[in-house]
Amino acid sequence: HVQLVESGGGLVQAGDSLRLACVASERTYGQFVVGWFRQAPGKEREFVAAIRENIQSTFYGDSVKDRVTISGDKDKNTVILQLNGLKPEDTAVYYCAAATGWSGIMYYTRDNVYDYWGQGTQVTVSS
Repeated sequence: HVQLVESGGGLVQAGDSLRLACVASERTYGQFVVGWFRQAPGKEREFVAAIRENIQSTFYGDSVKDRVTISGDKDKNTVILQLNGLKPEDTAVYYCAAATGWSGIMYYTRDNVYDYWGQGTQVTVSS
């Protein structure tokens, strides 16, 4: 059972950057797909990005793809989500999740294919 802990959220101004981290209790490299999702109040959970580290396969959601980078640090069992050019509409709780198996990176845009979830980290962007 993988445990995931997110960190790095906070209150920032529009245009700022944040670096979110997802630390796993075991090695994700070569074993899991790690994804990031976000959920704003009153809205459905939205796909942000996903990575399969060992083959360097990544995919991004349309609303963030020009401003976000996902990467992995296998030595630290950590996946990083770099958010740049933040906008007020990026305000949400950001969650990381891990999925076993492999079905092509685009399969992992759906939250119901993930097996493990973290508790989330709040990102608030003021205008």
